[in-house]
Amino acid sequence: MTDPDERLLYPRKRKRGSLGARAKLRAFFLGNVGRVVDSYTLRAAAGDITEWARRVRELRQLEGMHIETDKDASDLKPGQYRLVSTTPLPLFESGISTTTRAFVLDRNGYTCQMCGAAAGEPHPTDPSRKTRLHIGHIVDASHGGTDDPENLRAVCSICNEGASNITMARPPASRLLAQLRRAAGNQQLEVLAWLIRKYPRQAKELAASPSARVSPKKRR
Repeated sequence: MTDPDERLLYPRKRKRGSLGARAKLRAFFLGNVGRVVDSYTLRAAAGDITEWARRVRELRQLEGMHIETDKDASDLKPGQYRLVSTTPLPLFESGISTTTRAFVLDRNGYTCQMCGAAAGEPHPTDPSRKTRLHIGHIVDASHGGTDDPENLRAVCSICNEGASNITMARPPASRLLAQLRRAAGNQQLEVLAWLIRKYPRQAKELAASPSARVSPKKRR
């Protein structure tokens, strides 16, 4: 028998069609605050749709839900998620204007720049789904990409899902340290705070290590 403390709380069933996938996921996360859930569970909670991951990203980016992944917490594995609290995080306004979106779609001929599928037509890899276009970054914003039209392109939902799993080559530690040394003190402290949040156990071990202690003479 399943331990009640380990049992996940699913949202109550409602009439068919009354809740969209994003609303279902929102309700599921709010019913499981602080619990680790995997991708299979979230897909089922979303109604077994293929775009469940996109809806989770929308909850984070558009609604500010504090949902952690393995990129945010060292105790989470790839494919695991956790809603930290019900308090939303600050939202950042999207820099892509309606005019820019229209320009990029028109420039790209309303076709996906990765697979060539045209908007509204059956997708070549899945004829049961109609092609829906989105605006995607060529160089992701997390890697310094801008919202300029030159860095934007039209991509379909299916290719966009695949692109989200592709990451650029990671810079070596020496380059990261060089950039941190050049950063302002408040920026270095912001990075330090983020690292402590992600690696709390390792941070405590380093702080307690004799080699991490600095003598009063060296502080001067």
